[in-house]
Amino acid sequence: MFWRIFILAGFIFSVISCKSDRGTIKETPTSGKIKISVDESYQLIMEAEINTFTQIYKYAEITAEYKPEYDVISDFINDSVKVIITSHKPTEDQIEYLHTQQVNVRTVTFAYDALALIVNKENPDSLLKYNTIQEIFQGKLTSWKEINPASNLEKIAVIFDNKKSGNIRYFKEKFEITENLPDNFYAVNNNEEVIDYISRNKNGLGIISVNWISDKDDSLSTSFINKIKVIAVSHPYLNPGTYYRPYQGSIYDETYPFTREVYLVSRETFAGLGSGFIAWLVAEKGQRIVLKSGLVPATMPIRLIQVKKQ
Repeated sequence: MFWRIFILAGFIFSVISCKSDRGTIKETPTSGKIKISVDESYQLIMEAEINTFTQIYKYAEITAEYKPEYDVISDFINDSVKVIITSHKPTEDQIEYLHTQQVNVRTVTFAYDALALIVNKENPDSLLKYNTIQEIFQGKLTSWKEINPASNLEKIAVIFDNKKSGNIRYFKEKFEITENLPDNFYAVNNNEEVIDYISRNKNGLGIISVNWISDKDDSLSTSFINKIKVIAVSHPYLNPGTYYRPYQGSIYDETYPFTREVYLVSRETFAGLGSGFIAWLVAEKGQRIVLKSGLVPATMPIRLIQVKKQ
């Protein structure tokens, strides 16, 4: 309700201000110019959200900069931007520091995401146990032959999107890894480069946000999914013979083990365009784009349908 009041008030003010002075666009929840910082993992979905929002609200201009998670958080702490989209909320220490600067941090969950593990199409292995993935991160398993003796592949090359990545931070926290990653882990520059590398290297095991390969109506997303295979993973506490891929149903009920929340974080001190955009993102139209993208909406009811084979 807090965000909806913001956007309703902003719509009224923007209409009045635009009619009274066409030459000057004042910042309201639906008009003005802002720059936001977005975790690169969510580039495809946020491009769709921003494009739709600015088509509806003609006096709104939102410029998104897509960066690794570390840089996104730094932008927010350093007051380079008022709004960020990330899977990692500011820490308690960071929030406390901002409070000393008279900054009030507001956070809302926008969607539920998953980290997909991808391999080359010629890799015969498409099922991995949860414990196997953990041992790869711990450096206990370094070869495909150690996982599957029948495999004709050699050393596993684990590819992730960036040294400052939230994707790799997630797994280090998940598996309680405090030391450096094994020598067979390599960083590129973004999720797109991970997909490209895996499509050309049989020994690769890539880590990406499922957002990059889950929108079947997006030509870019479809081109990516056609290049690689998505690994199905067992759950550590469920039937070990059952494997789950990062589809919406498995993200929603958390049977796929590598899920996370996507947050909208604001430090705006008034009902500006950032607040209006956040309100729109968590309302019906913004959440429908989340659903279409293959992620799970945070504020929109989900209906699961079980299909039984006769």
